[in-house]
Amino acid sequence: MNKFVENNHHSNGLSMKLHLIKTTAVILCSLTVFVINPVRGQQFSSDSYISKPHGMATVIMTAGERNIMTMTTFSLFPRWEFTFAAYIYRDDRNSLTDDGYSTSIYAKYMFYENAAKTGGFAMKAGRGLDPGYLDGEQKVKDATKTFWMNAPATIPFFDNKLSWDIMPGVNVTQNYEGESSSAWAFTYTTRLAYYPFSPKLAAVGELFGSEGKKVYSLPEYRLGLRWEPSQYANIALTYGAKFNGSKGAGFEIGIMIFTPPFACIGKCKPQLQQP
Repeated sequence: MNKFVENNHHSNGLSMKLHLIKTTAVILCSLTVFVINPVRGQQFSSDSYISKPHGMATVIMTAGERNIMTMTTFSLFPRWEFTFAAYIYRDDRNSLTDDGYSTSIYAKYMFYENAAKTGGFAMKAGRGLDPGYLDGEQKVKDATKTFWMNAPATIPFFDNKLSWDIMPGVNVTQNYEGESSSAWAFTYTTRLAYYPFSPKLAAVGELFGSEGKKVYSLPEYRLGLRWEPSQYANIALTYGAKFNGSKGAGFEIGIMIFTPPFACIGKCKPQLQQP
């Protein structure tokens, strides 16, 4: 019996050490990337109307209690973005295990941008999504089989101190929960960013979920801070949960690294210069 307790204690200690090593590595890598490269937080489910400048390549990384996400975007044409993303989902919050992964590929086109470049409208469409949008037992498998479309719009208020993103959409999941039929759902996402003192620091909150006869997810929120030292860089730290009190995304840190224009179909514009 004592030997069993000793082995169990050793196993728990080893798991804690592995978790500490992985956590420390993530923090150090994040800080290294932040110092060397411009970054932008991107764990939010909401999106704005903006398409990145022609030729820019964007790498996005998010690490959190429930989700790990990596996303790569190429602005191959003016006003267009093409994105590939992968999501690792851990519903049990155990950093040594996961429930599986899903992938997503989609395109975005910016239809309109106001003269001040603070608001506009775009359309997105693709296949595959974050499993957090589904609540079924086979959510990871179903996420990859989902086709979707949404329309992000951004509206500025109070001399740009408040920015409101709205992103309604629709999706259809093929063979949902292993059935032969498809399932449809309406998706909703909205986000507010408030800049009370400076355009470099924002308090951000968002709400998202989906509603359908078969495909649905409980309403979930994220709250956090986003630091924007320049128009080319920001980093975000957030906490997310579901409105019924059950666990959601938890704590997350997100960074974005993007390159000067080089991935162009057509002539690239000159490189961006830091102010």
